Amino acid sequence: MEPLYMISMTCICCETPYQTSRVRPSFKKASSRDSDFCSYFKGDVNPEYYVVRVCPTCGYASTENGIGQLSDRQKKQYLDGIGSKWTYRDFSGTRSEDQAMDCYKLALLCAQAIGEKERVVAGILHHIAWLYRYKGMQQQELRFLRFALDSYINVYETEVDSLNNAKLMFLIGELNRRLGEGKTAVRWFSKVVNDKRIADAAMIRASRDMWQLLRNEPVESEALEEEQAIV
Repeated sequence: MEPLYMISMTCICCETPYQTSRVRPSFKKASSRDSDFCSYFKGDVNPEYYVVRVCPTCGYASTENGIGQLSDRQKKQYLDGIGSKWTYRDFSGTRSEDQAMDCYKLALLCAQAIGEKERVVAGILHHIAWLYRYKGMQQQELRFLRFALDSYINVYETEVDSLNNAKLMFLIGELNRRLGEGKTAVRWFSKVVNDKRIADAAMIRASRDMWQLLRNEPVESEALEEEQAIV
């Protein structure tokens, strides 16, 4: 069985039908996963490469978490800023890592052009950081982790009631940790553990694990001892 199959889409911007590749569920099982949920897969197909759908006619790109319908104003914002410069390009079929990066960055531009929800923008930024991680480009990975962190914080401050609060706070802590902000990270991990409204056992356990990891890092240990211990 081939890992990829095609589905039919209708562009929510130009209303043109097109096809895009999806990965069969049996090929989506991760062989390992980083602490910020970046997944690694066996075989030649990385499902992360196929998250973004791109209309070959007008170039509008989005993920399945994106808005389902554009207003006339949003269509104009996209077409004036990006679509008017687009030349036909088809991303159906197998995608290389560079093509996947192009798709995500196009989705980011589209999301910013139409004023997409911050949580969607944050997810795209985080995925771009993962793609740079796959490529071993640490400087660019950290750059986009910083962008994602700022966006997640904005989500926490504006959309928190509609999201998994524990996972969001854990991610903010974890991205701070990965960016070398250990003292700030442990404060967020502490929030997950000490908030009595949170019943997500997996995120509570992960937060304790990351806090312990930070305690064992010599550069951060002295500063972290000042923080309230997570028990």
